[in-house]
Amino acid sequence: MRYLCMIYGTDDQTSHLSPHEMDMYLNEHLDYDEQLQAHGKLVASEALQPAETATTVRMRRNKLSVTDGPFAETSEQLGGFYLVEADSEEEALQLAAGIPSARFSHIEVRRVKGSSANAGGRTP
Repeated sequence: MRYLCMIYGTDDQTSHLSPHEMDMYLNEHLDYDEQLQAHGKLVASEALQPAETATTVRMRRNKLSVTDGPFAETSEQLGGFYLVEADSEEEALQLAAGIPSARFSHIEVRRVKGSSANAGGRTP
């Protein structure tokens, strides 16, 4: 089953890190990616650009509306994600707990709709 582990946080949560510590922190993510890949658990992972670089698209009454910035003003923003393959929700939660960002921010874990062991994670 596939689970999306979404990393939410603020820039302030890592602003205290020195450039060297930030490099080490980023390398922890790369190492964790390799570890998950080696165990066949990683489907994809990516860091995202800051929320202020986002563009929000809406279609209302067949009219396109494009707005700079995220959908809503919030203190925490989506900073990245891991899409993992897990045999159970418990395993997905353990994989999410291993994400280095879990020390500074929080990880929201959701099962991909239609994802099952037999469906190969594909949605209809």
